[in-house]
Amino acid sequence: MAIMMPASDQAVLARRSEIVAALRAIVPGEGVIDTPAEMRAYESDGLTAYRQPPMVVVLPDTTEQVSLILKYCAAHGIKVVPRGSGTSLSGGALPLEDGVLLGLGKFKRIREIDFDNRVVVTEPGVTNLAISQAVAHAGFYYAPDPSSQIACSIGGNVAENSGGVHCLKYGMTTNNVLGCEIVLMSGEILRIGGKGCENSGYDLMGVITGSEGLLGVITEITVRILQKPETARALMVGFAEVEAAGECVARIIGAGIIPGGMEMMDKPAIHAAEAFVRAGYPLDVEALLIIELDGPKIEVDELITRVETIARGCGSVTLQISSSEAERNLFWAGRKAAFPAVGRISPDYLCMDGTIPRGALPKALARIRELGEKYQLGCANVFHAGDGNLHPLILYDANKPGEIERAEAFGADILRACVEFGGVLTGEHGVGIEKRDLMGDMFTEIDLNQQQRLKCAFDAQGLLNPGKVFPTLHRCAELGRMHVHAGKLAFPDIPRF
Repeated sequence: MAIMMPASDQAVLARRSEIVAALRAIVPGEGVIDTPAEMRAYESDGLTAYRQPPMVVVLPDTTEQVSLILKYCAAHGIKVVPRGSGTSLSGGALPLEDGVLLGLGKFKRIREIDFDNRVVVTEPGVTNLAISQAVAHAGFYYAPDPSSQIACSIGGNVAENSGGVHCLKYGMTTNNVLGCEIVLMSGEILRIGGKGCENSGYDLMGVITGSEGLLGVITEITVRILQKPETARALMVGFAEVEAAGECVARIIGAGIIPGGMEMMDKPAIHAAEAFVRAGYPLDVEALLIIELDGPKIEVDELITRVETIARGCGSVTLQISSSEAERNLFWAGRKAAFPAVGRISPDYLCMDGTIPRGALPKALARIRELGEKYQLGCANVFHAGDGNLHPLILYDANKPGEIERAEAFGADILRACVEFGGVLTGEHGVGIEKRDLMGDMFTEIDLNQQQRLKCAFDAQGLLNPGKVFPTLHRCAELGRMHVHAGKLAFPDIPRF
């Protein structure tokens, strides 16, 4: 699939050999990849519908090297796309034909574990799960847990503000990151935040988290770790109607109960996950809720009784409570494997990511069914039900003419519906290129220009990850001054898409 990106700079491409040589001088050995065959692995991220080989790949392993690379690229007007593990589902790490792909896969060291302050200082290439594994022996863990946690890197989690099944109670990445080291496009190295829970001045960590690689390159992160709860048990509750499951979610939250996690799957997702994992999911239900309750044992026992009463009042047809840690993990195994499991029932799928108010869940599900009929495509639904984060998996076959276009249109209409129902375009996957051209459905031009002014404060030349997030490319010098007069657009030489 083709997607409009900034026009390639032919002057930069003409200097490719010179650029490669300069990068080799900064990162010697095997740190620069420039052959077409070797760069093939970097041509896309988790959104594989869009592919574009980079001009060159560079793999530094120190902050100083990152600084020198960015300083060189800034001086020579070369675009840079930062990349972590490449698991982004929004095209956030899609390379550019005339750009340097800056891979952070060698930044895979945990620099410090500080149990006294309950923090871990880590490099961005460390996987999400590896942080929890590094502190598990002392009874600690890192709370945000995306389904891709075995592969996704903590740096990418910060870039996209990732969540996971436990974000309802323990927060997104932004609620669990205390500080970072970031390299600006100029090569300047900044340290923001630290081990302390409070910092004076502007909340720059809030700006950096979720910035999708547009503001700087993160080379160190300080994350908060938590003690494992004394008890954690899960309920697996089946419903004959999806709307009844949505009502159960609303009633649980309305009762003041905040589960450690509350996930929903519809029938297609349930069948795919069960065939893949054999978790013991009921196959004769339309919707399945997995609800985890954690804390002191006496509290968990009381909450289980209350949640069970609410579920039965909403018409649950099956209800199973985990009796061991192994069984609790098995309940979650199916949900964690839902995305790859769906790959067994469809040659291709688009994983969407939108968020709605919890009360709009029944309306959203009904709209998704209507859209599926309109576009004649299947859809398996997996939701972070507790916080309204939807993950519809649109099923299609890329080998059939027109199906990818219908799938894209289907996904765009789902996201427009999320905004219509009072939600937002993304919950945790980011905007990237996937939702870039829908930003105007949620924000006015004034809103978008104000966001771009922040981008300009960090990257005045617009060289970091261009073509992502913003639907219209402005140069910082002309931002907010563009208008049409006498049928002609000012500054016609500026690339727009």
